[in-house]
Amino acid sequence: MKISKKDVEYVAKLAKLKLSEKEKEKFTKQLDQILKYVDKLNELDTEKVKPTSHVLPLKNVFREDKVGKSLEVEKVLENAPEKARGFFKVPKIID
Repeated sequence: MKISKKDVEYVAKLAKLKLSEKEKEKFTKQLDQILKYVDKLNELDTEKVKPTSHVLPLKNVFREDKVGKSLEVEKVLENAPEKARGFFKVPKIID
């Protein structure tokens, strides 16, 4: 695929970027080189390579849930600016 100056101008317009003529020429050349390289990668035989979403294997890093001792309600509400019937009292947001 060949990138044209018109393509660079279009993308710059979408991104609301103002590019000088020199920048347009530079980015046209750079993007064209990138696409040529990607095209070169398409020549590789990947028939026996399994598709992956990550290069490295991922594993769950969460700990197992365990039941533990909870704080007493009085202790939790000790420093609350306002409380009512064993709960934090907060301003009403939705009518």
